[in-house]
Amino acid sequence: QVQLVESGGGLVQPGKSLRLSCAASGFTFWRYAMSWYRQAPGKERELVATIANIGGSTNYADSVKGRFTISRDNAKSTVYLQMNSLKPEDTAVYYCNTRILGPDYWGQGTQVTVSS
Repeated sequence: QVQLVESGGGLVQPGKSLRLSCAASGFTFWRYAMSWYRQAPGKERELVATIANIGGSTNYADSVKGRFTISRDNAKSTVYLQMNSLKPEDTAVYYCNTRILGPDYWGQGTQVTVSS
């Protein structure tokens, strides 16, 4: 079955960096686009970044453009989110996502807290 397992979250000071990883299994990873979403307390889940299956084209939310970079390693079935210049408003649970033939699949999420 499809499994997405996030890691790399934690507590970090404003201005610092963090890299999230999402290890995928149970499907042919290279065939599908991958995304990162986040959900802050009391807010709806929002799309942060997406990377295409082949070619590596990417899209970002305006709030993270120039600070976050999504990438993937198809040999390792892993997608990454490099987060630089973190701000307190980036505090949220970050989720890995893919859509396979209709349904969305989600990881369990990893908490990122940006605070001094």
